[in-house]
Amino acid sequence: MLLIFDWDGTLSNSTDRIITCMQQAAKDCGKRVCDYEAVRNIIGLGLAETMDSLYPELDAEGRGEIHQAFVAHFLSADQEASPLFDGVLEGLHRLRQNNYLLAIATGKSRRGLDRTLNKLNLTHFFHATRCADETASKPHPLMLAQLLSELSREPEQAVMVGDTEYDMAMASELGIAKVAVSYGAHTIERLKTHQPQLCVDHFSEFVDWIEAKS
Repeated sequence: MLLIFDWDGTLSNSTDRIITCMQQAAKDCGKRVCDYEAVRNIIGLGLAETMDSLYPELDAEGRGEIHQAFVAHFLSADQEASPLFDGVLEGLHRLRQNNYLLAIATGKSRRGLDRTLNKLNLTHFFHATRCADETASKPHPLMLAQLLSELSREPEQAVMVGDTEYDMAMASELGIAKVAVSYGAHTIERLKTHQPQLCVDHFSEFVDWIEAKS
């Protein structure tokens, strides 16, 4: 079985850091500062898509300015990796020990994900990863299709675990089973509209569930 995880808001408790850096970037650039919920809503998208969504009134130069400022703020804040949610590391180790294939499908950049995995000593922990800047951004399902192909699995042999509607939508496109976590960027009520097979409040609940199905 292939288990595919979103990163920010699913494994990593990084939501507040992302929002704070985005708001500070806009302030530095003298642009409109989006409120907390507006930024939280777009977590999971690639950075280019995030700029388009948050700042449709700006031209490419204006969005690019905020983009660069955000990257600078986030790189500074990310010198220490955001912590994993409670139970995630232990749960991932259980899954590896039980011979599951583990993958990441994230809106982060390749450089950002690699930096984070290195800081957490997880660089070689996952069997495959896909980032928004090397494939189509969520909710397009291409990154999931690529992971299935790379790891030689069919959609019915995979589960997508995520905290946003974008995660749920791209899994639905390919007929991949979905597990929604309640502690991330989007409310569980929003995620339930995509009819996930399971909703969990703690990562260990997912681990118990998937092991019981084996």
